[in-house]
Amino acid sequence: MDYSIGEFSKVTGLGIHTLRYYEHESLIIPLRNSSNRRRYSEKDIAWIAFIKRLKETGMPIKEIKKYAVLRAKGDNTLSERMEMLVQHRKSLNEQIRKLQEHEAKLDEKIAFYQQEIERRCSDTP
Repeated sequence: MDYSIGEFSKVTGLGIHTLRYYEHESLIIPLRNSSNRRRYSEKDIAWIAFIKRLKETGMPIKEIKKYAVLRAKGDNTLSERMEMLVQHRKSLNEQIRKLQEHEAKLDEKIAFYQQEIERRCSDTP
């Protein structure tokens, strides 16, 4: 099945403007029909889902573009793409570690407030 840009926008949750921007930046290269209209495929849906995941996990657009260029070059770039993802995972794991540390400190502060509130409530006649 293939999709017009409007249909593809609805399926992916990305605006038409964003899809055109992604095309301009060579993140996605839709096929064109005989009327030169964009036509998107199921593979494009999976690719956009992956781009969205990379963005949501903090990969900079510059790196996503680099990954997209490598992807367009084909299977001879598999090792380079894998290494990019390994590095991104390392960065993501560091972010997770920092967030867990922040969460632990917040938990400590919340526990302090809970104890202080309970102490004050038990001290009042």
